[in-house]
Amino acid sequence: MREALAGLTVRGRAFVAAGVTAVVCAIVLGQPALTRVGVLVLALPLVTAAVLARGRYKLALVRTVSPQLVTAGQSARVDLTLTNEGRTPSGVLLLEDHVPYVLGSRPRFVLEGIGHGWRRHAAYQVRSDVRGRFEVGPMSVRVADPFGLVELGRSFRTTASLTVTPRTVPLPSIPLGGGWTGAGDNRPRAFATGSAEDVTVREYRRGDDLRRVHWRSSARTGELMVRREEQPWQSRATLFLDNRARAHRGQGVASSLEAAVSAAASIAAHLVQRGFAVRLVTASGEEPGSAWHQRESDVGTGPLLEALAVLEPVDSPRLDGSWLGEQGHGGLTVAVLGAVEALDVPVLRRMRHHAGSGLAVSLDVDAWVDAHDAPGGAVPVLVQQGWRAVSLTPGDRLDAVWQDLSSTAAQSARSAEVAR
Repeated sequence: MREALAGLTVRGRAFVAAGVTAVVCAIVLGQPALTRVGVLVLALPLVTAAVLARGRYKLALVRTVSPQLVTAGQSARVDLTLTNEGRTPSGVLLLEDHVPYVLGSRPRFVLEGIGHGWRRHAAYQVRSDVRGRFEVGPMSVRVADPFGLVELGRSFRTTASLTVTPRTVPLPSIPLGGGWTGAGDNRPRAFATGSAEDVTVREYRRGDDLRRVHWRSSARTGELMVRREEQPWQSRATLFLDNRARAHRGQGVASSLEAAVSAAASIAAHLVQRGFAVRLVTASGEEPGSAWHQRESDVGTGPLLEALAVLEPVDSPRLDGSWLGEQGHGGLTVAVLGAVEALDVPVLRRMRHHAGSGLAVSLDVDAWVDAHDAPGGAVPVLVQQGWRAVSLTPGDRLDAVWQDLSSTAAQSARSAEVAR
C-alpha cells in the first residue's frame, strides 16, 4: 500500500487534495452534501491505489536483438514480447527500455491493458556510429489505472548484448607475399620424388571427413588413408595493431586510434577474403584466446571484428615482443602503427625479421591534431627496418593508401635488382 500511495500521479494527488479540502470546507460550513462529495473524491485515488497494490502482476519479457553483430552506422532491430502470466488483468502499461546514449534516445511505448495469457509485441531500432559492445535494457514498466491516478513501477533485470564493429572499406588486391603454401597467394608445391598416390594421400587423423577416405590406398596399406589434395595448407597472416594511448592523438571517434582500428578491420576482412588465416596481436601482445581465424562457411571475419570492436587503448610505454618467440611463423605480417619511438625500433625490427613479408600502414598521428604540422609519420624508420610502409593521414582514403603498397613493393624490387 505504501508503494501504491507513493505512485500517486499529479492527478491522483490533486484528487486527494481536493477531497480533503472539500471535507474540511463541508465541516466548517456545515454542508453534509459537500462532505459526501469530498469523501468520494478522496476515496477514488485511495481505493485505486489499494486495488493496484493487491494486484499480483506476473509480467514476462523476451527481448531479441537482430542482428547482434552490426557495423558502425548500421541499424539493429530490438523486438519485445511482453506476456501477462498472472490472473489479474493489467491496466495501461508504460514501457521504457534503457539503452546507452550512443544507441539513441530511450524508446517509450504505451500498451493497453492485457489480460491473463495475452501477449503484446513492440519493436524499435538502435544505431551507433561508435564501435563497442553495448547492453540493451533493462526494461522499466509503469502500470497505470484507467483514470491515471496511480502508477506503479516494475523493472526487468534481463538485458541483451549488441556488438558494433568498426567500419570497413573494400581494399584492392595487391601482391602480398610471405604466405605459407596453400589457399593464399601461393599454391602447394609438387613433390620432387614419389608417386602421385604418395603425394595425394596420407594417414587418417581423428576428425577427418570419412568421405575423403581413399579406399584403394587403405586396402593396400591396411590403414585408413585420406585424400590429401582436398586439405591444402592455409596461408597465415599476423595483423599487428598498436593501441597504446601514447602512440595516438585526438579524441573520440575522430582520434587516430579509431582510424587505426578501422584500418585494421578493413585489412583483416581483406586478408580473410584472400584466403589467409589471420590472428590479431596488439601492443600488449597476442590477444587472450587469439587464434588463426579464417573464412569458414558463414563465420567470416566475425571473431576478428568482435575483438576489434571492444579494443581499448593501453598505457604501455613500449611494444611487447614476447609473442614473437624464438622463431616466427615466416608468413605475412601487417602492422597498423601510430607514433613510433626509439624504444619501438628493436621490436619492429624483430617483427620484420620473423615475417616472410612485412607491410606497414603508419598513421601520421600529428595530422589528427594539426594538419599543418605533419612530419610524415614513421615511414622512413620502417623502410630502414625492411618494411613496405605507407603513411595514412585523416584526408587519405584507405583503399588508395593500400594500393600504394603495391608501388612500394615494385620500388623495393627495383632497388634490390640494382643492388645486385
